[in-house]
Amino acid sequence: MEHRFEAMPEAMAVRRCTVEHVFGTIKGWMGATHFRTRGLRNVATEASLAILAYNIKRAIAVAGVVPILQALRG
Repeated sequence: MEHRFEAMPEAMAVRRCTVEHVFGTIKGWMGATHFRTRGLRNVATEASLAILAYNIKRAIAVAGVVPILQALRG
């Protein structure tokens, strides 16, 4: 990984801009502290729900409320 990074140092800047802000946003929603549950399975579930909520919020921002509701209803 270090060799790949040295070959393309600009890739890390792109990664920070496109990926890490999502986790920062989700962490901010959760209170910027820690998971509220214990155990790997429960923490994975909590993280999955937070990511699902983020994705739904982004989909509504991109497509709008009506198309998302229509898609959810089938």
